[in-house]
Amino acid sequence: MDKKQRTIERPISFTGVGLHTGEQSTITFFPAPENHGIVFKRKDVAEDVEIPAIVDYVLRDDSIDSLRGTNLHKDGVTIYTVEHVLAAVAGLEIDNLRVELSASEPPVGDGSAMPFVNVLMEAGIQEQNELKNYLVIEETHHYHDEQKGIDIVALPLDDFRITVMIDYKNPALGSQHSGLFSLEKEFITEFAPARTFCFLHEVEMLIQQGLIKGGNLDNAIVICDKELSEINEKLIRDSLKINGKVFVGDNGILNNRPLRFKNEPARHKLLDLLGDLFLVGAPIKGQILAARPGHKSNIEFARRLREYYKKQQLTRKYQQVSRKGVVFDFNAIQRILPHRYPFLFVDRIVEFEAGKRIVGVKNVTGNEEFFQGHFPGHPIMPGVIIIEAMAQTGGIMLLNGEENPDDKLVYFMGMDKVRFRKPVFPGAQLVFELEMLKKRATSCKMYGKAFVDGEVVAEAELMAAIVDREKNNRA
Repeated sequence: MDKKQRTIERPISFTGVGLHTGEQSTITFFPAPENHGIVFKRKDVAEDVEIPAIVDYVLRDDSIDSLRGTNLHKDGVTIYTVEHVLAAVAGLEIDNLRVELSASEPPVGDGSAMPFVNVLMEAGIQEQNELKNYLVIEETHHYHDEQKGIDIVALPLDDFRITVMIDYKNPALGSQHSGLFSLEKEFITEFAPARTFCFLHEVEMLIQQGLIKGGNLDNAIVICDKELSEINEKLIRDSLKINGKVFVGDNGILNNRPLRFKNEPARHKLLDLLGDLFLVGAPIKGQILAARPGHKSNIEFARRLREYYKKQQLTRKYQQVSRKGVVFDFNAIQRILPHRYPFLFVDRIVEFEAGKRIVGVKNVTGNEEFFQGHFPGHPIMPGVIIIEAMAQTGGIMLLNGEENPDDKLVYFMGMDKVRFRKPVFPGAQLVFELEMLKKRATSCKMYGKAFVDGEVVAEAELMAAIVDREKNNRA
């Protein structure tokens, strides 16, 4: 049974230092209404910018691995290392919050998600009236990075499970794996306390990059993969605020700090993945399997799932009856396009990527009105109708790439490189494939082909304008 959305009962704050910036930071969580989502805001900047916790706003940066975190960015405002906050929110199955920060980075706490879990639970979890909007994994999704040996897979499952395996090919850590099978039963006790970690050889590099200014042995596990004679011991002692001797522990951890779990690093990697996948914008119904994941791969996988989720939401909006191999049937198309008989020339949509690519089908029957005059005794589908059907298919791709498609109309402005390769007769099934060539705020260019039995019968470049339906009606 689907669950209802959740928020918290009252505002609550938590104060500490940021892991990388070392700045004093206060994070405050506020209740939010249904369908609000998780939205961040910095109070220390003049700009009044709200940043949704959506993967579309993750800072794109080639050095994202070195930053060792997930960073949100919008309109010149950046919030760093949000993954532990989001892991806490995801693990507690909270859907709606306003999150305000007094600095650019949340407090690190003890390096796990537990401090955020504690304050959110103290605030009280409140069930709301609306049902949750799930991303339902209905087909296998796979991310693979050959160079780094990373694989992440999402499989269909009417529940949520996540399994992570790590293998750093390093005797100081070795191979580990961990799996979470019930958020309600396992998250708080088995995964939220798992702390962030790094290798000893990375510490100097991170310090030189101006990172981990708030790091110390109370909020991070340092795994010893080098001899102390090979490192700048004074630099590490000063930067990590270690009083006394720096030494390699019997357990392979710097200064013999005890682990909370034997496989704590694997559990923390699972925690990071949980937080990063929350940026899809909806809780997931599916099974996630990940081998050697990192923030960069997590985010790329979240981007793919986000596109899948948006497509799924559009299908649910217009397609009332689920049909295998059909994205939008004829009834759904009538809810999307303003065209009606006898000028609606698309029967169904079978593939769809909003604003990128679409495949539509038109079954050409002998009852089409235009065959009465084109031509009597030798019926041939008019080329202009083939192009119109292609344009209508493209219009569906365009309108559903917009934030508010019901408020928009598509006007075609021009056609280039139009070619008719073969005639189309009654009984044919036309398949239209269109892809976006160029997209601007109010116009676009698409390239389309029409096929019958796998052979190209027509092709064209189409230019279109996207206009507001209300303005058009007033005109």
